[in-house]
Amino acid sequence: MPTPAKGPRLGGGAAHERLMLANLAAQLFEHKQITTTVHKAKRLRPYAERLVTFAKRGDLASRRRVQAAIASRSRTNKSIVFELFENIAPVMANRDGGYTRITKIGNRKGDNAPMAVISLVMEPVSPKQAVVAEAEKAAEKAAPATEAPAEETVEAQVEETTEAQVEETPETEAKAEETKEA
Repeated sequence: MPTPAKGPRLGGGAAHERLMLANLAAQLFEHKQITTTVHKAKRLRPYAERLVTFAKRGDLASRRRVQAAIASRSRTNKSIVFELFENIAPVMANRDGGYTRITKIGNRKGDNAPMAVISLVMEPVSPKQAVVAEAEKAAEKAAPATEAPAEETVEAQVEETTEAQVEETPETEAKAEETKEA
């Protein structure tokens, strides 16, 4: 478990920060994106991504951990947990991480605080990335099997080229002499 941050914690104590992150995560899962300060968005990202990881597991223990992390006494939060497990987790099933995206949108008008939109990445993983990942795996499997024969073939090609150059040398000299005479 990561060590807690030292010093001020989002304008309050550690308990207040936990409650604030739980509420922000609940709103993020309910609305799919929220607008908040950059600092809160950066603190929310690992918290929300951890909850999505639990939701991807889908078992009862994970559901209870998420329910405990998002204030368990409210009925609306139970519907948010249901939304997370039934709608969001299946969309994120093929994604290995990076479930959220933070986009900076400028400063707030009243106090000039830097603002950001944190949103869930609901797009499926692009097929190009999947193809590249499969190609890398295939290359890794094929590399150990082809390394030794590849060295032998390179040596054979070098020998063939040197023999061909030796054979061509007298012919090219004769052609050069004929062009000089003409």
